[in-house]
Amino acid sequence: MDFDKRKASTLASLSSNEADKSPKGSLDTPIIPLINALNNHHSYFTTSSCSGHSELVFRFEPLIIAVECRDLSSAQSLVSLAIACGFRESGITSVSKRLIVGIRCSIRLEVPLGDTQKIMVSEDYLKFLVGVANEKMEANWKRTEGFLRAFRKSQDGTLENATGSKCSVSGGDCNEGQDGLERSFVDAQNIVPSEKASFSRESLVETEGIPGCSLSISQMVIAGEPIERLFLWGHSTCTLESTNKAEVLIFGGFGGSGRHARRHDSFLLDPLHGTLREINVASRPSPRLGHTASLIGDCMYVIGGRADPTNILSEVWILNTLKNEWRLLDCTGSAFPPRHRHAAAAVGSKIYVFGGLNNDAISSSLHVLDTNTLQWEELIAHGEQPCARHSHSMVAYGSKLFMFGGYYGEALGDLYSFDTLTCSWKVEKVGGRSPYARFSHSMFVYKYFIGTIGGCPVTQHCQELTLLDMRSLVWKHVTLSSMDKELFVRSTANVVRDDLIMVGGGAACYAFGTKFSEPMKINLFPLLSLDDHDSSRKLGENEVNKEEEGMMENGNVLLQAPHVGTGSPKHPEMQSLNVENQTGQTDASSWVVKLEKKHAKLGKDILKKFGWLDLERKVYAQEDGLFISFPVTEKFCAIFSEDRFEVLSDHHPSKPFRAESLLLNDMSSSVALDILKEYGATKLPDELVQKRKACKSPLKIMTEAVASLIRQKGLSDKLLEQLPNRWERIGDIVVLPISSFRDPIWNSIGEELWPIIAKSLNTCRLARQGRVAANGTRDSTLEILVGDNGWVDHRENGILYSFDATKCMFSWGNLSEKIRMASSDCTDAVIVDLFAGIGYFVLPFLVRAKAKLVYACEWNPHAIEALKRNLEANSVSDRCIVLEGDNQITAPQGVADRVCLGLLPSSEGSWLTAVRALRSNGGILHVHGNVKDTEVELWANHVSKSISEIARSEGHRWEVTIDHVEKVKWYAPHIRHLVADVKCRRI
Repeated sequence: MDFDKRKASTLASLSSNEADKSPKGSLDTPIIPLINALNNHHSYFTTSSCSGHSELVFRFEPLIIAVECRDLSSAQSLVSLAIACGFRESGITSVSKRLIVGIRCSIRLEVPLGDTQKIMVSEDYLKFLVGVANEKMEANWKRTEGFLRAFRKSQDGTLENATGSKCSVSGGDCNEGQDGLERSFVDAQNIVPSEKASFSRESLVETEGIPGCSLSISQMVIAGEPIERLFLWGHSTCTLESTNKAEVLIFGGFGGSGRHARRHDSFLLDPLHGTLREINVASRPSPRLGHTASLIGDCMYVIGGRADPTNILSEVWILNTLKNEWRLLDCTGSAFPPRHRHAAAAVGSKIYVFGGLNNDAISSSLHVLDTNTLQWEELIAHGEQPCARHSHSMVAYGSKLFMFGGYYGEALGDLYSFDTLTCSWKVEKVGGRSPYARFSHSMFVYKYFIGTIGGCPVTQHCQELTLLDMRSLVWKHVTLSSMDKELFVRSTANVVRDDLIMVGGGAACYAFGTKFSEPMKINLFPLLSLDDHDSSRKLGENEVNKEEEGMMENGNVLLQAPHVGTGSPKHPEMQSLNVENQTGQTDASSWVVKLEKKHAKLGKDILKKFGWLDLERKVYAQEDGLFISFPVTEKFCAIFSEDRFEVLSDHHPSKPFRAESLLLNDMSSSVALDILKEYGATKLPDELVQKRKACKSPLKIMTEAVASLIRQKGLSDKLLEQLPNRWERIGDIVVLPISSFRDPIWNSIGEELWPIIAKSLNTCRLARQGRVAANGTRDSTLEILVGDNGWVDHRENGILYSFDATKCMFSWGNLSEKIRMASSDCTDAVIVDLFAGIGYFVLPFLVRAKAKLVYACEWNPHAIEALKRNLEANSVSDRCIVLEGDNQITAPQGVADRVCLGLLPSSEGSWLTAVRALRSNGGILHVHGNVKDTEVELWANHVSKSISEIARSEGHRWEVTIDHVEKVKWYAPHIRHLVADVKCRRI
């Protein structure tokens, strides 16, 4: 029996005089209006219900209704409505292919009063239970009435959020009692990308004190493991670097693929190649978040964290990254209390830990773990003590710790330094605008900058990169115009070479669900182009200490040596006074000491002890790992001759000695130098520094190579003016702009020219952009210069686009609009895209916005081929119907909740088709168009008026309004690409 027949038969039984099968024998009178409303709807019917009742004997039960639904879509809509009205235990069951929705909630009461023979509670207690039950009954009845009102409104297309609650966010562990800290600081408008957000691949930077600088920010494409495994917050990361590889080591956190939970997985992320691989280890720490990880040598130390709301940890685990082995350490010394959301930073072989949270207790203690002795010590520090806090960040810069922000009843915005040599705290007084107060943010060190990014509260500053210039002690601010409003809350920031790698972060929102940020890469290299001799630079009071800085006389030259244990001088003004070799070619900051691998451990210990190891540069292997090169400081160079490894010391041993028999702590510097010489140490220029100095930009390489070619061919150097200074990448194809190589003479040397260009730009496939064909299908005219075909794979916003670039157009400038559509709530929505192309908006609607069904209209056969391939590649082909041909003929009618009209310069020719595609009660049209910047309002009024007239001519009584006009990009000078969100609502 089908749905309609069952409904008719069941409802007929309601008019019968016979008692039904329920204990009561009939419907509950109070709930009859709701029963009738459901039964009058063509997709639902019910006779099974309980309006709620209280029996003094043992229990109170709330509203329960079992509703049979016509189809899955109807059932999902009803469940969503019920949950929004407070019936949070509502759900769908399938019985003999029938879809039944159970509407219910959890405000029950069940109390044993005695056994079958005797009531064992007092009369006063019974009266108390009656009062509690009646209060629950009142709450139950209010929910029931709210559900009835919302259900009636939903039939008119005016469904509202019955709870009326504002969206809130928590960066805590949402499955187990929210931490609640971020909850009051982030609201729903910060979760969805801002309507005003825009994206450019070379993002412009607004700065204070950093004029003319730009940074690039990009979303990382991940291969190997699913990107969802990096959807984390409260995790930890460390940077592992070697000569030929740099990776980010990730551990723990909350989130991950599948059901979100605390994790104990370990991953290695290669930012250069975008590969993610899991470290499979048999024995590992328990799942946790809010811990810290510090790298000492080849070992990562994981401290504390939260295993669950009642289990805060104090344990220390170590991961040997060479052997991939975890080990729980047995530490001694001072007691180290459990904590999470603390901060840790390493100086030498010691890890300093400050603050943190243990249930309701917020810590202000500073502990240090000596990784050589595995002993904890609680430090009694001097100076200006910071208050207790958690969710702060701390980094090491030389022998000092720098700590910013945190939470202690409110967000904190103070900057403290801790000198590990004098064991004293200090409130840093720095110039420039201070960063806004925040917590759950990230800090990093890049060259002579200490950076801060992200955190709560999420404000207009959420995309601000704040830099403390350690040369001048002045704050500088960089506003990043990102591809999305990423939530860098409880994320991690790691510097890998010249890139800042952001992993994880996000928030949990009761209305919009959980959001995680995808891994991002921010190139920091342009910061080094700043003027190193800024006139605004100043020194702090009493910061010059000759004894501490180890200043030395050498003839008439005063040499500045770095701090023991640091890799950079305290005062950069003195850093420019370098020690040169006898030929004047290599400065003192560009030397290494080379030792055989078997002597490397002792050599490193010696260099570290006397402050000769330059910690700002990297140790690297040579000659297949047989030798290790250690970067050395100016202090070391000052006591060696430059032409050979000769100790400038009066000490020369009279007889051979065994270095192993000497204690490092008792060793003098002259003996240490002789030991290095005895072990065959040689002093050489730093290869890595030399390579960086010799590094050329792709543009310079291309210019030099092409200049050589045209001179060889006897052509004019003026042709070099036609070389491009910018280009795009589509997949692995480098695309030159249409304006480059305009002169026809280039074609005469093309056979030699194009491979040179491809090699300069490090690509195997090279193409030149052509104008979009002026035909109805807007074909691409991209010309392949090097390579066999034009098919490419391009991933953006987690979506894979595959297409033949020589036949199909792809617009970079529409990314912000694709992200905006992807952020729409399209659950249960049917969408018609009248100009689908390769899936520019079809895929965001399906993959990200979770649309129920999309009708994709397209008449370009090349685009259709790519569209079908993309639907399969993104696993959404089952929710898309491709309609080939003219949309005025193929487009469906009366089915759509939204219609996308993404045609430029105007989609007006299809406005009638779009109106006909909407449901009878209306919907939303996304109307694209190119408009003069002075005529935006005029265009919006024209769109509104035209759609209203078309709707009236089609017999619709709709109220037509412009909800929003999105400024997507500049299409041409004074011409904007706009999208009007047109709302059509039945009156």
